[in-house]
Amino acid sequence: MKRRKFVHNSFIASSGLLIFPGVSTWKKRISPIDKIQIGVIGCNGMGWSNVNSLLKNKEVDLVGICDVDQNVINRRLENYGKLRSNIPKTYNNHEDLLQDESIDAVVIGTPDHWHCKNMIDAVQAGKHVYVEKPVANTIEEAQLMVDAQKKTGKVVQVGQWQRSGSQYRAAIDIVRSGDLGNIRLVKVWAYQGWMKPMVKKPDGPAPQGVDYARWLGPAPMRPFNPNRFHFNFRWFWDYAGGLMTDWGVHEIDIALYAMNAIAPKSVMASGGKLAYPDDPAETPDTLQAVFDYGDFSMLWEHATGIDLGPYDRTEGIAFIGNNGTLIVNRGGHEVISEKTFEGWGQEGKKKMKEVPFVAKPREENILDAHCRNFLDAIRANDHSLLNTPIESGSVAAINAQMGNIAFKTGEKIYWDANKQNFKKNKKANKLIEARYHNGWKLPKV
Repeated sequence: MKRRKFVHNSFIASSGLLIFPGVSTWKKRISPIDKIQIGVIGCNGMGWSNVNSLLKNKEVDLVGICDVDQNVINRRLENYGKLRSNIPKTYNNHEDLLQDESIDAVVIGTPDHWHCKNMIDAVQAGKHVYVEKPVANTIEEAQLMVDAQKKTGKVVQVGQWQRSGSQYRAAIDIVRSGDLGNIRLVKVWAYQGWMKPMVKKPDGPAPQGVDYARWLGPAPMRPFNPNRFHFNFRWFWDYAGGLMTDWGVHEIDIALYAMNAIAPKSVMASGGKLAYPDDPAETPDTLQAVFDYGDFSMLWEHATGIDLGPYDRTEGIAFIGNNGTLIVNRGGHEVISEKTFEGWGQEGKKKMKEVPFVAKPREENILDAHCRNFLDAIRANDHSLLNTPIESGSVAAINAQMGNIAFKTGEKIYWDANKQNFKKNKKANKLIEARYHNGWKLPKV
């Protein structure tokens, strides 16, 4: 791990709201009258949602569709035919799509274990990238992806679209204003009542039209099982990190960005399969993880089958300060003033003013704003214009991976920022690394 820095020294946590520094070595701009032609790699779920959002901009055309499931490709061709007149080329593997020189940018919506290979191949092929969150399935992969962007200078936006929401911008402004007083604890959570137990299913042949070997890619070879395929891949360690990385990166991203924090000093976690102990999922359905950043702690919580989370919200972030608590989620934000004290060290000053709940404007589509931000950065060929650049996406993903590593080891783990490892903890350090199988190799940058 000597060859990398955690998110690199050039990442400046205290930069202006929603703006990060970036290096672009290729300054050619796309003319405002030109079309931005995109391809999509993995289009069953969020990959297609992102494409749909981008296509709301008339200067965008989809010219390439790549998926290992021909059934999904057929559906998307039909969907696209209702939006545009051109017929995209179709591909079974991403390498062929990336050879198309007419493609300016790609959307990556594959399972997490493919993100690193897809993104690095794309920027090395000269494409801009919109990559779904979490950026990677290991700490090593996330760091490699940051390296690849810096080396190529391409625009790489991460699908942590909450950064483009007005309620989150307002919340971050309040946190950084100091009005909340000393913030000692940040709570982040996702309570997912809609998640019910999966029914066990036998192994069997992959559906017709599915290239299962390609879907597995660098993951360990296993027989096909429908519970591990498409959406539910999230709940198996081979491909993803469960709710900790799926929902966690969204909330952790806002929490750490607002607090100007990058890496914890230590992490510990507790939980397990406490709601549905007999269903086939591997990742914990109940988890608490505590991150120590020195001057504040962050508590992550998730639970499936329950909607009643902290502050009666299914998901959110709470910044708990001496003078008040700010709560923000996808619905809006509010500030609750402390009732007992006038404010620690605030003698002679007025009590903090409460902010009644401010709902997110109905007309505001945050994903659309995030995709528009991506297009604007492509037009300017300026990575620094992005709301969630790969540097930031890697911070959230790496912290979430640390939470999972603490859970897997069952120990309190300590991060050494200089050596970029968990000190002398061999079990934890092993889990930093990416292990590729089936002849696949970790990309080189």
